[in-house]
Amino acid sequence: MIDIKVPTVGESISEVTLVKWLKKEGDYVNRDEVLCELESEKATFELNAEQAGLLHIKAQEGATLNIGDLACSIDETAAKPEGADKPAPAAAPKTEAPKTEAPKKEEKPGAADTPKTPQADVKATPVAQAIMSDKQVTPADVKGTGTKGRIMKQDVLEAIAHPGRKGGDTANTREERRDKMSNLRKTVARRLVEAKNSTAMLTTFNEVDMTRIMDIRKQYKDSFKESHGVNLGFMSFFAKACCIALQEWPAVNAYIDGDAIVYHDYCDISIAVSAPKGLVVPVIRNAESMSMADIENKVVELAKKARDNKLSPDEMAGGTFTITNGGVFGSLMSTPIINIPQSAILGMHKIQDRPVAINGKVEIRPMMYLAVSYDHRIIDGRESVGFLVRVKELLESPELMLFGKDPVKTLLEI
Repeated sequence: MIDIKVPTVGESISEVTLVKWLKKEGDYVNRDEVLCELESEKATFELNAEQAGLLHIKAQEGATLNIGDLACSIDETAAKPEGADKPAPAAAPKTEAPKTEAPKKEEKPGAADTPKTPQADVKATPVAQAIMSDKQVTPADVKGTGTKGRIMKQDVLEAIAHPGRKGGDTANTREERRDKMSNLRKTVARRLVEAKNSTAMLTTFNEVDMTRIMDIRKQYKDSFKESHGVNLGFMSFFAKACCIALQEWPAVNAYIDGDAIVYHDYCDISIAVSAPKGLVVPVIRNAESMSMADIENKVVELAKKARDNKLSPDEMAGGTFTITNGGVFGSLMSTPIINIPQSAILGMHKIQDRPVAINGKVEIRPMMYLAVSYDHRIIDGRESVGFLVRVKELLESPELMLFGKDPVKTLLEI
């Protein structure tokens, strides 16, 4: 019998939560097969089988385990069941089954399929099923009031009488639901409060005319994707602009460590991503030396890992400056909170057509509000405003990002 214990996943991590078992008690598992998902305060990771054998689960889903605690055991002396390593043939008939039933659906559209839905998805009384089939009502439109959500006759009649009210509506109810806070959410909450209480945080605002960037994306998006295999987004422009501005205003790229200030000659840009289990900030390392395509590819890679809960602790560790984009959710303006121990964070927002004065005339331009929250203990107003103005200048004239300054002045060496 081999004991599978919770491994060490980080220097400061002492406990994890067992999120979900991917195998069942008594299943025969192969070596290196994924057994379950564990969640620490920083990331979600998997526990693999060290040997092939029968699985005996010791810890239940939702349990909080310390590093080194027993999660399960594997009986490596157990004989492998017949057909355990031949899953493909068993699955083959299932993939072909819909093909044989497809003609039936064409012969009897709608009516033949309707009765199957309530039986497969939710439990309903026979009378309720008959009414749902006759009136072509789906279970999603009905809220069951019976035991364990069972759909009753009156529930169906109520849904027919009030077709605009969905089954999941909570109108006129006083139900409550209590969920255990995940380790990741606990960490986010702790760090946000710590940032508010331990820094002298202040926010400065500006706005940027996105006309040039939007024109460039419109003109070159197809050729960019053809050349690099990735879409040309906004994040690469903002990351590039921030890297140049950070190198010109080094205090914005620094942090306080005790009674010392630590400066960085590199730019590790943290990107705030809304993952299924909470906010995470994976890092694009040495962004100052990356091309636009490299940045876009890295953003796509990190965002996908965040959505799939596959980010490793190393991919979220460090970072010298953070960019967060509330505009994807429709935010027009906000004051982002510093991602400690960093000293500043840039907030992007929704692009909105607004009237602006251009050479004495009013024009409609795609404008975006920018916000920089910073730790006033290390960054003065001159530096924070200077940094944001520089970012604005680079975004409104993207060609400046090539040399960091005007190409003509570069040519003339002035």
